[in-house]
Amino acid sequence: MKYLVRDKIFAIGDDYWIEDETGQQAFLVDGKALRLRDTLEIKDPTGQVLITLRAKMLSLRDTMTIERGDEQLATVRKKRLSLLRNHYRVELVEGTELDVSGRILDREFTIEYDGELLAHISRKWFRMRETYAVNVVREDADTALLIAVAVCVIRMADKDD
Repeated sequence: MKYLVRDKIFAIGDDYWIEDETGQQAFLVDGKALRLRDTLEIKDPTGQVLITLRAKMLSLRDTMTIERGDEQLATVRKKRLSLLRNHYRVELVEGTELDVSGRILDREFTIEYDGELLAHISRKWFRMRETYAVNVVREDADTALLIAVAVCVIRMADKDD
């Protein structure tokens, strides 16, 4: 299933919809203004918060957390030694790691688990420059989590740039 994201460079306080491939509103990304730290909420079309993304304040490297309810789901960090491509590691609380690599700033990257493709993020499917797709490959994947990972990684890469 592909999800369409109109890239707004994720300014704090900006809200935008992510649509599914049929054009239906699937997720609302709600930037929370006036917070001490960078916070975004991913909501379903009814307004229910599915995932909360937070930038860690005091961290040696850029780090964001992904939370569901009051529970932390994952931590997203840039890998230290990555010469050719942007490379991020997503550590899920149960110990699983997801690997995110590719050209993040160009919106051309993948999310993998143990070498298996979970999602492919790409602009090549669209003519509009500020639009990209999150193509969730596995039917049993946690779509909201994969979209949250894509949003985190793009936000962190844009901040570094």
